[in-house]
Amino acid sequence: MSAVKGTVYLVGAGPGDPGLMTVRAVELLSTADVIIHDRLIPAGSLELARPDAQIISVGKEGGGPSTPQDAINDLLVEHGRAGSSVVRLKGGDSFVFGRGGEEALVLRAYDIPFEVVPAVTSGIAAPAAAGIPVTQRGMSSAVALVTGHEDPTKPETALDYNGLAGFPGTLVLYMGVKRLPAITASLIAAGRPADQPAALIERGTMPGQKAIVATLETLAAEGEKAGIKAPTITLIGDVADLRNELEWFERRPLHGLTIAVTRARAQAGSLSARLSSLGAETVEVPTIRTEAVDVGVPLDPSGHDLLCVTSTNSVDILMDRLIAGGLDARALNGITVAAIGPGTAKALLGRGIKADLVPERSVAEALVKKIQASGKTFHKAMIVRATEARDLLPDALSAAGTEVTIVPLYRTVQEELTQAERDSLARADIITFTSASTVRNLLTAVGGPQGLDRADGNGRPKLASIGPITSAELEANGLTADLEASDHDIDGLVNALVANSKA
Repeated sequence: MSAVKGTVYLVGAGPGDPGLMTVRAVELLSTADVIIHDRLIPAGSLELARPDAQIISVGKEGGGPSTPQDAINDLLVEHGRAGSSVVRLKGGDSFVFGRGGEEALVLRAYDIPFEVVPAVTSGIAAPAAAGIPVTQRGMSSAVALVTGHEDPTKPETALDYNGLAGFPGTLVLYMGVKRLPAITASLIAAGRPADQPAALIERGTMPGQKAIVATLETLAAEGEKAGIKAPTITLIGDVADLRNELEWFERRPLHGLTIAVTRARAQAGSLSARLSSLGAETVEVPTIRTEAVDVGVPLDPSGHDLLCVTSTNSVDILMDRLIAGGLDARALNGITVAAIGPGTAKALLGRGIKADLVPERSVAEALVKKIQASGKTFHKAMIVRATEARDLLPDALSAAGTEVTIVPLYRTVQEELTQAERDSLARADIITFTSASTVRNLLTAVGGPQGLDRADGNGRPKLASIGPITSAELEANGLTADLEASDHDIDGLVNALVANSKA
């Protein structure tokens, strides 16, 4: 069910990993008229918004400018009364130290309809990502969620340290990393064992997650030594010791690496998701976009006995052009379909077409050899490709006596990088290139190879290439691929990155 006009949705965005947002949260973000959001929300979550949605940042940052809560309440009332569907997007769960209850009371006072969308709360999710269950049979049968951040203007603390010290289970503190020395000292003074295991988890569930385990007495000092900063969850209890056995998040092969994805914006997400699932922090710096040419012009392959599909980009456009002519996959019956590699073959299969000829290497040279090795004689071939593709394939077919028809389906166009994308690129440990055009366009955007040098003077990121054609483009620009995929598709590139991380 999409967002309803005149309703304010108090939506928890979860602990930070976009994959842990609820289906309901995603649905509302994609249909809301107005989104009023905090600072600590999952990366990319605002990209779900409608292009015409009004997006208002009310982010609060410790030590920095903050939007007063009264001003946030006024915004909710203003847009709710105006009849808009409003998403109030907050990190974590809005009803767990998120002031969502206060906002709901204001909305009820003004008789504005609202809905609460719960989320995975950071106090449970961050320990889980660090390999620490907040409850464990024989160790802890209860968990207390406690705020570590209190109003500094209050004359005395609202926390009952005697009660917390004697609590028979796990203590989970939200925020309060700056007050940690005072908090731990107060707990010990109230009787909590100084040698009890405790943990700090910074940026839990996110690629930059960092966690340490110490004792209650040494936790603040060890956290300072490790450079732990907000946002951080503090956990105090015997279950913290289980991290030594159950740690999993940081063991993922690409954890700790920042990897830049230069694919077209429409395709970058799938590669970014793959890399993120393996632990990498990904930054998308799309250098190209594809534009279909001759959109809507019918395409009829009849009369040809060979169809060569030379990229995954070609597949959907090919089918659109067939449909424009009143045709579908049945129009390829009796025609040998050759795909340039496994990735393109997989894309064709997704549209109901099984390729007959598929070389292992996704390059024109390999496809030529595969066609020659088939032993078939082709009289008339259609090649669907980009406007700027190499002529090796049509030249080889023509030399063999085949009449060749080239059908350009799309062109690649350079994307301009925003300043934010340039800043993200400067943080990358590895830059991935999935085509020669991504190499050319990125180098144009940054002013040549020297533009890849890090601002801190520590050399340049490693360069990861999807295959020999892409590597050759790097070499033509005075660069060398640090790693190249053995299988020249996205799976092969991911495998090469994983192998490199283990080397």
